[in-house]
Order: sequence, then structure tokens, then C-alpha cells
Amino acid sequence: MADSGAAEATILGPPADPRFAGLRAETLWELASARAEATPDLEFAVDEQGRRFTFAQFRDLVEATAATLRRRGVRPGDVVSWQLPNTVDVMALAVALSRLGAVQNPIIPMLRDSEVEFIVVQVRANLLIVPSTFRGYSHGEMAHRVAANVPGLDVMVLSDLSDLAPDARRGDAAGPGEPVRRPADEAGWVFYTSGTTAAPKGVKHNDLGLIAAARTFNTNLEVGPQDRCAAYVPIAHVGGIAHMLHALLVGHVLIVSAVFNPEDNANQLIEERATLIGSGLPFTNEYLRIAAERGVSPLFPHSRGTLGGGSGRPASLSAATRERLGGVGVISGYGMTECPYVTWGTPHDTDAQHAECEGVPGEGAEVRIVGPDERVLAVGEIGEIRVRGPQLFLGYVDEALNNDALDEEGFFRSGDLGFLDADGRLGVTGRIKDTIVRKMENISAREVEEALVGDPAIGDLTVIGLPDPVSGERVCAVLVPADPAAPPTLDSVRAYLRTTTLNQRKYPEQVEIVDTIPRNSLGKISKPALRRRYAGTS
Repeated sequence: MADSGAAEATILGPPADPRFAGLRAETLWELASARAEATPDLEFAVDEQGRRFTFAQFRDLVEATAATLRRRGVRPGDVVSWQLPNTVDVMALAVALSRLGAVQNPIIPMLRDSEVEFIVVQVRANLLIVPSTFRGYSHGEMAHRVAANVPGLDVMVLSDLSDLAPDARRGDAAGPGEPVRRPADEAGWVFYTSGTTAAPKGVKHNDLGLIAAARTFNTNLEVGPQDRCAAYVPIAHVGGIAHMLHALLVGHVLIVSAVFNPEDNANQLIEERATLIGSGLPFTNEYLRIAAERGVSPLFPHSRGTLGGGSGRPASLSAATRERLGGVGVISGYGMTECPYVTWGTPHDTDAQHAECEGVPGEGAEVRIVGPDERVLAVGEIGEIRVRGPQLFLGYVDEALNNDALDEEGFFRSGDLGFLDADGRLGVTGRIKDTIVRKMENISAREVEEALVGDPAIGDLTVIGLPDPVSGERVCAVLVPADPAAPPTLDSVRAYLRTTTLNQRKYPEQVEIVDTIPRNSLGKISKPALRRRYAGTS
């Protein structure tokens, strides 16, 4: 960490490097159309079935999908919710809805009746599009159950995702019609926060903001047409949409799969000569396991780096990734649904910066660190991370949530703790609410987690604070054993920590053994659920 004696710091991202910024466009449709005109015959995507699409073919798929939706009755301003897997067909759906001027609401496939009903009611959806079945679950039956409780909600159940574009007719009376551009200050998207709390929030965006976020990825990572990027993040997540956008901006290839099966996907990335491996801790951990089991190093010989972000990581992860997976190791970014892709690392960062930092802001984005007294902190000081930029959301669906979301200068209050180093790189140290207050002393749960990560008896872990009548809160380590037959104990955990530099006053006072740590699809741990589960234990 840098010297904290420097003046207060707000870091503003520089203008985008024109070599990597890509095309300029204000809507998804304009971007897809311009890319098809610029490089019609370059490959856009390849999926796990071996289907390959050029940019021209993708544009045609978008227009055919828009025609299908228009015949279905979708008009400008309609709200279309969709809960669909990662496929090129669904990417075309997203662009088609932009072309039609609809408001689209992607829903993560793991959500079920109560969450989906809450969302479609709150966004006032006109249409809900789902697959008949996906991964053994009948989304079609669920959608009809939801629609029975939501007057006016139409349901479109797809037995095959190719039903979105049964033909490629263009320009006739039943075609997609003229493209519609929504006003820049109107939302065209509603994403929902990833649900590690009981009340997901609807977050409004427009196309222009999402394109700005994707441009940060391209310019910071110096992405060009030669790159081949894994696109396994759920397409219904803002990060999944960003993958599609950064491919359209610069004309690189996406490697797509509807289902993440570690062995199959690793093989797919090897065969397709992936240069950007991703995306997030659950994927990286599986690839490291496969590399170890196969005795191959690096597993991905064409890799430039492994994409990170979305959850905390041990400092040692980047070194292990560099050695076993290839490239420079983990290249991490920082953002949230409300302000995605604020920062990304670069290929030129040092090993220490890759291991410890989340990169620098992109064009027009600003990051500052703020103390409890609202003072902007100096370089190296830890406080709340606040962000703003062209990718900042347009507000919440529940307008009551807007009141405290931004500070007086329009920066989003992230709730994350971190610091800026002397080079303008962001370091994330934890969550404000993830600070354990024991005997009036603040203990970072992340610091304890990073100390424990090297314990060979532990396969996976998280650390939470639990209410305690004497100390206020106590430190509880929730652990998955590396060997279920020999689980770690409180005594063994403390014995291991004595071999680390962690101060003894931060040691866990309670250990709970579980089969798995509850995580969402991007690897974020559901700590509130664990706190509720163990709140009455000691």
C-alpha cells in the first residue's frame, strides 16, 4: 500500500486508446449493424455444438429474431422479461429487443417462481420468454404458474432456442420494421442484483452506458480482433451482456456454451485457442483443478490472462493461475450491477498488481475513497469505494432506493472498502457490512479468509460475524473440509493461523463445517444466509 500522506485522491479514467476503443455507436443494434458492415466475414462466435457465426450472419439472425418478436406483438416501450441460457440465439434476442425499442429485463436462469414473479410484477412485464426446459428444470411450467398470478403477462415458451428466428426473411411486410432509438435518458434494460440478500434490486440502464462499460474492458486489456474470449458468464447478467458488446466493438471471437461443464469447457477453450479465459473465481478454481489432475502447465497455451472479478480472491491465486493456466495470471476488474466495468487491470501490470488490485478506471469513469466523515481520503487510505461514470445506472425500479444510492456529487456508494495506490489502481479490502466489530475493534472478514486459505485441511471457506452477548460479534469460520473424513477443528484452525502473520485477536472463535459454501452463479457468497443459519449457535 502506498504512503497515506499524499493529498486526497479521485482517479479519473483517461480517454480511450483509439487502437482498442472499437466502433462508436449509441445502441446495441447500431453497434451490431456497424460491425457487420465493417467486418462481415470475420467470426463472431462459436458454441459448444460447433456452430460458427460471422458478424454478418449474426446481424441477419438479429433481424430475423426482431421479425419474430414483432409478429408476436412486441412494440416500442414494451417490457420483455427473458430467462434464457448462454447461446448466440439469446445474444441476437438482446440486440433484437434493442432494435425494436423494447425495455428488456434479463433474469438469471437459477431464479424460480417467487423471485421471477417478484421481478415481472415490479417491472410490469408484458412478455416473459423462457426455454421449455433447461438443465432438467421446466421453466415453461414455472412461467405459466407465474403468469396465472400476474394479469396481462404473456408467456413465450421455446422448445428450441432457434424458434426465436425460424427464418431469415428481411425487409418484407412481416419483417422487423424500422429500427427504433430510445431517448438517451430512458432505460432500455432492467437488471436485478445478484441476490445475495433477500431483496434483489431492479437496476435501470441504457445501451450507451453498457457500451461504455465494454469499452473499458477493451481498452484496458488491449483487446483486438485476434482475441478469442470465453463467454461463460450468464448472458442474463450485466457481465454476460458486456462480453457480447466488447466483441462487437472490436471484432473479436466469443467462445460460448449454454452450460458450464468444467471438463468440456476447458477442452473447448483449448481447441478454440482461447486468449482470454474467464470469468470469475468458480471457473478459475475448476480450471486449476483440471490443470493439476492432467499434469499440464499451462492448461491454455494461447492464454493472455484469466479474467477475474465478482468476488474476493486470495492473493496467491494470480501466481497459481499464471503458472498453471497461462498468460499473466488473473487480470481483474471491478464494478457492480449499478456501475459495471468501472476498472480493469492491464497486461502491463506487475505480478503484485495482478494479485492485489482491480486495475484502473476506463474512459470517463471516476473512483474515489471516502471516509466515515465524508472526507475524500488520500492515496493508500482505506475507506468506502465510490464510483461514477458513463456506465452508471439510471436509477432503481423502486424509486425509494434512489435516495441514498448516490452522494451529493453523484458518486455511487458501493458499500465496498478499498484504497487507491500511487499509480491509480484500485485495491478492494472487503465490504463495510463485512466488517466484524469485536470488543469495539473492527476485524476484516476478508483478512481472516486470506490468512486461512493456505490451510491444507480446508477446501473452501468464508468468514462471518455472529452476534455475541459479550463481545458484540464473534468471528466464525465456515469451512468445507479438503478431506471430509478429517475435517478441521477450531483448535486446528488456530494452530494453522499461528504459522501466519494474522494477529491473534482476529482468530475465529467458532468453526462450522459444511458440504458447500452457498454461492450465486458468479461466485459471490451468500453471507446473509449463513449469518441467519448460525446466529443462534456458539
